[in-house]
Amino acid sequence: MKNLPELKKSFVAAAEVVGAQVVDCKGLKQAVDYLVERVDGSLLCPTFVSGEKNGLADKLKKAGLKVVTEDFRNQAASAQAGITGVNFAMADTGTLALESTAEDIRLATTLPEVHFALLDPAKIYADSLEAVEPLRQLHQRDPRNYIAYITGPSRTADIERVLTIGVHGPKELHILLVPKLSNDPLEM
Repeated sequence: MKNLPELKKSFVAAAEVVGAQVVDCKGLKQAVDYLVERVDGSLLCPTFVSGEKNGLADKLKKAGLKVVTEDFRNQAASAQAGITGVNFAMADTGTLALESTAEDIRLATTLPEVHFALLDPAKIYADSLEAVEPLRQLHQRDPRNYIAYITGPSRTADIERVLTIGVHGPKELHILLVPKLSNDPLEM
């Protein structure tokens, strides 16, 4: 049996060390309120199962956000932020795993300067070894899918060996822990 409070504590510590901002939300309403305070441009909201089940795009629109749900190729470059779900996470490194076969998911997680990731804490695994089973299940479901591992904001040191944040992806990663969003690692 997983010790969820300890896994969550380890995950938060590891994610913050690599530059992510982790917010413990009581529910989806608090997550939406968090976005309202931080997004003043357009927000890419691709289709993902937990978002659809919980009416995320409608809730964001009702809260007053400019939500983009289509035409991502033309909208992504100018969007301020993107939001996605997460399939599962690894506590030891603060890493998120996202099934990213859909182009809209990839665009929402790589082009805007800010990525908001919704994670149900029940989907935090201790490490990559414990995450082998859900990863195997994702590949059995569709052997040709893309799995993205995201650990903190985008970073590179290939420009004169100087660490630079946000060159190849978002400058900010906000992980919103939302209980009861979806405890199924096959659902983002």
